[in-house]
Amino acid sequence: MKILIVLTSHDKLGDTGKKTGFWLEEFAAPYYVFKDAGADITLASPKGGQPPLDPKSEASDALTEATKRFNDDQEAQGELANTSVLSSVSADGYDAIFFPGGHGPLWDLAEDTDSIRLIETFAASDRPVGAVCHAPAVFKHPKGADGQPLVWGKNVTGFTNTEEDAVGLTDVVPFLVEDMLKANGGNYHKGADWASFVVTDGKLVTGQNPASSEEAAHKLVELLQTVDA
Repeated sequence: MKILIVLTSHDKLGDTGKKTGFWLEEFAAPYYVFKDAGADITLASPKGGQPPLDPKSEASDALTEATKRFNDDQEAQGELANTSVLSSVSADGYDAIFFPGGHGPLWDLAEDTDSIRLIETFAASDRPVGAVCHAPAVFKHPKGADGQPLVWGKNVTGFTNTEEDAVGLTDVVPFLVEDMLKANGGNYHKGADWASFVVTDGKLVTGQNPASSEEAAHKLVELLQTVDA
């Protein structure tokens, strides 16, 4: 079982002067779900090297068992510091692709041609594609074989408009994940704000928020184990 995890390289929160990047829980929880399931994991990002971490995801109220495990894991930290350059990564040989969130993907991965290429390739070959929180932003441009947006007619979730409003960034982000998924023809679903909520439609797995990252990863592993069974 080989899984490609794609992280953002974007570290600027619009014009606020504040930093953003990936959200630690949304990387750490899936990383260990995949690792504990025996997966061979490759990490990639548009610029390669160390992806920027959203500093708020290291706050005490954002820490989880997975983030604590990561902070004690020198090997995992070393892997994260040396992500592959996304343009050099082929879909060949991978069983699934997963995108952690954080606000960063709204700016770079949503528009990244290599990310779009990989998503379309995985989807066309019926391999699982997963994204959590803001990372469903990556479905802004990918198309299905029919030329429609990849999420057209599919059940999906992602960071809600009310959650974005709660963190005060509605007018900062380039677009709202919920609105984009709906505009692309997705059948958007949501649970309670900040509670785990995951939607699976075929081989597409989406999670609503940071609390959904572990469950989304488990759903992705279940899809892979079903294929292997």
